[in-house]
Amino acid sequence: MAFNFLKAETRRDIFLHLLIVFFTAGILIVGFFNVYLPYTTHHGETITVPNLKGMHIDQIEDFLGDRDLEFVLDDSTYNPGSQAFTVYQQYPVAGAKVKQGRKIYISINSRNPPLVKMPNLKNRSFMNAQRELESYGLLLGKIEYIPDLQTNAVLKQMVNNREIEEGELVAKGTKIDLNIGDGLSNREVPVPDLKGMPLDEAKELLTGSNLQVGTQIYESHPDLKSGTIVRQKPEPGVKIREGDVVDIWIAGSEPEEVDLEN
Repeated sequence: MAFNFLKAETRRDIFLHLLIVFFTAGILIVGFFNVYLPYTTHHGETITVPNLKGMHIDQIEDFLGDRDLEFVLDDSTYNPGSQAFTVYQQYPVAGAKVKQGRKIYISINSRNPPLVKMPNLKNRSFMNAQRELESYGLLLGKIEYIPDLQTNAVLKQMVNNREIEEGELVAKGTKIDLNIGDGLSNREVPVPDLKGMPLDEAKELLTGSNLQVGTQIYESHPDLKSGTIVRQKPEPGVKIREGDVVDIWIAGSEPEEVDLEN
């Protein structure tokens, strides 16, 4: 019969059969790893990762698809001066060799900056205020030095000429203007006459004269409207340096502080 050679009648026949089995298995293994796998998976072939930086996200899918690559949106952040929805970072980086179908992780520029709470910079040193602004992602705007006892300290924090309070929401990258104390000026100015004026007008007049409100003392004066300036120190007409303080006595009782937490 045709298959009589497969019969194992002697030790020699068994040895030959085993040799045929091992030889056939070897051919199959070598063929699987060196012919079948390379054919089906393009084993050993690599793709050079293209440079995606600056590319709009709407272009990414087709661009990478043509190169047998995929992408994953990994992160987005606001970068001033950069076009929204464009790639600013990628991994693997451009020029890297990867296999077909590899996912490229990209980070894009967002359209709007996130909002942060305005920190309180008042009475802090100028250097300290700069560091605080940087930590919040805010920028230092215009600096104006004003005669004041608090040398090199922040007196006001402003945005677009409006004083901004602690906790107000501002966009990252906003420029914060600061008024900084420059110490007492060598220039002398006469103390204005505040007697009989309402407190708010007296404060405005002192500010316009480059002077500051010092101690505010409330006294009972039933015959005067509450909040009227009764007397002052120094007296009107006395010359003092710019940035110095004027103490005032006010008719009425001191207003109670409002507890904003309750």
